[in-house]
Amino acid sequence: MKIRSLATHLLAAALLAALAVPTAAVAQQSKPWEKIPIPPLRAFHPHQPVRIDLKNGIVIFLQEDHELPFVSGSVLIPGGARDEDPAKTGLVDLYGQAWRTSGTTELNGDAMDTWLEERAAHIETSGGEDSTSLSWDSLKGDSDQVLTLALDLLFHPRFNEQKLQLAKEQDETAIVRRNDDESEIAGRESEKLVYGATSPYARQPELATISAVKLSDLQAWHDRTLRGKLIVSVSGDFDPVKMEARLREAFEPLPLVQPQPARQDSFSEPQQAVYFIDKPDVDQSNIQIVGLGTTRHNPDVPTLAVMNDILGGGFGSRLFQKVRTELGLAYAVGGGIGADYDHPGLFDVEVLTKSASTVEATKAALNEISGLTARPFTQAELDRAKDDILNSFLFRYDTRDKVLAESVRLEFYGYPENYLETYEAGIRKVTLADLTAAAKKYIHSDKLAILVVGNKEQIQPGLDSLNLGPVKPIDITIPGLPTQPPAGAGAQQQ
Repeated sequence: MKIRSLATHLLAAALLAALAVPTAAVAQQSKPWEKIPIPPLRAFHPHQPVRIDLKNGIVIFLQEDHELPFVSGSVLIPGGARDEDPAKTGLVDLYGQAWRTSGTTELNGDAMDTWLEERAAHIETSGGEDSTSLSWDSLKGDSDQVLTLALDLLFHPRFNEQKLQLAKEQDETAIVRRNDDESEIAGRESEKLVYGATSPYARQPELATISAVKLSDLQAWHDRTLRGKLIVSVSGDFDPVKMEARLREAFEPLPLVQPQPARQDSFSEPQQAVYFIDKPDVDQSNIQIVGLGTTRHNPDVPTLAVMNDILGGGFGSRLFQKVRTELGLAYAVGGGIGADYDHPGLFDVEVLTKSASTVEATKAALNEISGLTARPFTQAELDRAKDDILNSFLFRYDTRDKVLAESVRLEFYGYPENYLETYEAGIRKVTLADLTAAAKKYIHSDKLAILVVGNKEQIQPGLDSLNLGPVKPIDITIPGLPTQPPAGAGAQQQ
């Protein structure tokens, strides 16, 4: 029995040795899936909607799509939160809520809810930073009735005091709870560092500004903005001739569009320093490394998009590979230079890490940012970034609805209708030399502010070890709250 057991053992060992040889050889060979040919992406030619210019300046977009029996539409209206009276900050959000819930002169909001629910249809209103909007959707068979009701809400709203008070209560609750989540704190406070606390792009509603909004303010806002350049869009299963006639009948009688005056906003780089918000109830840090970005009018935007992907655009980015994968310092990390349509976006790199690794993770992220000007870009990085961005077009604009939404956006901000095609072509043309030049032009580590939201007691070593001067605390106390918030309010007063 012993001889047989030994023989069996030796045979097993021999088999394992024999199997190990080809395994090692395979490990040294290139992976077979890497040899699978990848066909080039097809030419990017999105199905553009039909554009109709009315004599009064209003623009209509029609995007036919008969795949499913649905029809949806929207009216985009210039004027948003950045245009409201600072003493009544929050007005546009209240307006966006109360407009829909109040209803029309013929059908109040509650009755409208019932009518729409019976037809599985929707009509919604909202307020944003630079615009307000009304949207609707329904089955094809109900589309005429739903459009009629949507137009009635657009032209004949009847703002209701009770609905305004309900909207105020909801916004007041949000204000009271706005310090509950560290990511929300980090996002809004980093915007203030770049734009300024009183900037129309960073100011926030307070209990006092919400309280100052009156019912007459909603109607006045509606009357004012309805005179602007409306952009009407409809997509889905409809007859284009009938739809155009219907929309012309509704919008052509409106007076000539009154263009909005050019904005005179000013922007400057933030003061480089370390800013801190103590949040004792967390055991991790949210780190925001922020600066001033650019606009999409900038011809360097395609190059910046490629550079962003290399820096912090995904699993293969420098930030992810170094800070998260190699050093194991972050739960999540990424970011880059933002480009908004009509004002500079933010340069923003975010790092989420445990409290004890806050300083080390911040230093690692800063090294990768400054490394864009010191460490040469590689052809492999360039190729991967281009593939990431170009492949994303397959999902960002894979439906006619998405293309229509982008057409409306470009029209709203005054971009040419072929902007997407020229942007895509620009991505393809980016070279290593372009990346090097862009890094030298746009990456300035000495113009970046660092905001940390975390638990002061657990951050060791302290933030002063970043050697960027005295740490500047930020007060996020909510004005107007009683000393002891109501039970369940959840406010974190720092």
